Amino acid sequence: MSLPDLSRGQHRSARQDGAASSTPIDLPLLGPDGAMLLPSHAAQGAPAQASPPARGAASRPLAGAPPRRPSGRWRDHSLGLIGIAGFLLSWELLPRTGVVSQAYLSPPSDVAQAIIDLGGQGELLKHVLASLQRSLWGLLLAIALGVSLGLLMGRFARFERVIDPILQLFRQTSALALFPVFVLFLGIGELSKVAIIFWASFWPVLLNTIGGVKQVDPLLVNAARSMGASSAFVFRKVVLPAASPSIFTGVRLAGTYCITALVAAEMIGAHSGLGFLTLNSQEVFQIPSMYAGILLLALLGLALNYVLALVERGCTRWRRGLASDG
Repeated sequence: MSLPDLSRGQHRSARQDGAASSTPIDLPLLGPDGAMLLPSHAAQGAPAQASPPARGAASRPLAGAPPRRPSGRWRDHSLGLIGIAGFLLSWELLPRTGVVSQAYLSPPSDVAQAIIDLGGQGELLKHVLASLQRSLWGLLLAIALGVSLGLLMGRFARFERVIDPILQLFRQTSALALFPVFVLFLGIGELSKVAIIFWASFWPVLLNTIGGVKQVDPLLVNAARSMGASSAFVFRKVVLPAASPSIFTGVRLAGTYCITALVAAEMIGAHSGLGFLTLNSQEVFQIPSMYAGILLLALLGLALNYVLALVERGCTRWRRGLASDG
């Protein structure tokens, strides 16, 4: 027997001894393209493919799993409703139980009845429309002039240095302190009341617009100019969108100051409006109607703030897109 034959015989016997003494090891089978084969596909040489999950399997909760908790937003709304209900209940019980005299604090049920009575007499709509008209005129004028002047002052430093000392002097003057001046020039009619609302609402819009323009990133402006953009294009497409969050902050603050100034304006020399209704009801000791006027003023302020928030959300939709991309 030759040496190669002897060597092959020794190797064959060694493999047989190893197969008898060791446990078989299942090695993965590979197909022609290198894909792993399952045992059921080994004979056919087909690559293994995972079966797709059943439709709706991911959405069905597992058996015995705890029920889903309500979302955080719904939970927050529920807590807010509980707080409002607790406040109204306390307000109702304090005068009803005699803890506070009803001569000073009317229960909310009486206030609601007073609102219904005013609505039935046609007085409620008249007062609400008068207050709404005055507040909107003053606020719109403040937004138009405040944003325009703020953009100019924030964009052109020399113009700001010229006009800023005068504006700082006027800014410290209260709208109520200027009411005699407004009456002297504009009379006791609607113009003087709109002027007070305008004066109170103008300053937050102006200051926030100036701050927003100054906080625009210079890299954005320089990048637009390096690509050949004109000054008008840079102002319209870069500066104004970047300053819009600060501008809308000032507008919403102006909405709050607008209602405050409205009350003061209607309490002096007015014959209609929610401020007039509140003061006149207190003078004739109609306490439920007085609280009705206060409540309606608060609701008017909430409605105005909600509308301004919707406008801000629509005009700054691009910010939410950037936040979601980030």
